[in-house]
Amino acid sequence: MVRRLRTGVEGFDKLIEGGVPEGFFIAVTGEPGCGKTIFAIHFIYQGVLDDDKSIYVTTEESRESIIKQASQFNMDFEKAIAENKLIVIDALMGREDKWSLQNLDLEVLVGKIIEAKKELGYGRARVAIDSISAFWLDKPAMARRYSYYVKKVLSKWNFTTIAISQYAITTSEAFGWGIEHIADGIIRFRRSIKSGELRRYVLIEKMRQTNHNKYLHEIDIIPGKGLIILGPLERRKEDLSLPKEVFKKIIESRKKIEGEIP
Repeated sequence: MVRRLRTGVEGFDKLIEGGVPEGFFIAVTGEPGCGKTIFAIHFIYQGVLDDDKSIYVTTEESRESIIKQASQFNMDFEKAIAENKLIVIDALMGREDKWSLQNLDLEVLVGKIIEAKKELGYGRARVAIDSISAFWLDKPAMARRYSYYVKKVLSKWNFTTIAISQYAITTSEAFGWGIEHIADGIIRFRRSIKSGELRRYVLIEKMRQTNHNKYLHEIDIIPGKGLIILGPLERRKEDLSLPKEVFKKIIESRKKIEGEIP
């Protein structure tokens, strides 16, 4: 039987048979402003509620910024830290305190995560790295090797890992070739503008050992509540690459052209 960790996102867990399989390395990718960080905050705070040893690594915002964001959705990171249920590792500000990194070195980060796990104590653990792609911005070809290293080491310490990766415009995939091949699951966030309004979506593209939902779902971010699933779109993933009406016209045009060719 697969043990699963709840994400804390309303309506999401039912899309993946109840939660993320324990011990998995999950790639969460998408454009800026799609909801990736809020998803990670949910995942870690749910760990606090479920008595998991919970660690949040921030590389693009300060520790204070993450704590403030969480508070906007009624998730009290400050209290969890005070009660030794949560550690936020700041890899941005370069401070000298115990839970900060002075530079972006992946081996140092993994060592710090393990140190934090020891500090929190024995038991099931979860970690969110926001974002892991910050560690290979100047060498994207190393993404696969680095991801494999993180997955291999942290799995030995009973971690379930959420690794946020920024969106690569050229490929529409996670920045740095290879992280999506290493990952046990891929959760992709998207956004679009419709009738002048920003809309956000999520798609579970891969989740091993799971009969996951294959439809694109619209999401929203609610003050005081956080990220929620609004519901599936009518079209499936494969339909969204090209609208049905456009595809039909292309086929009709092609048949007409072929009929005119002797």
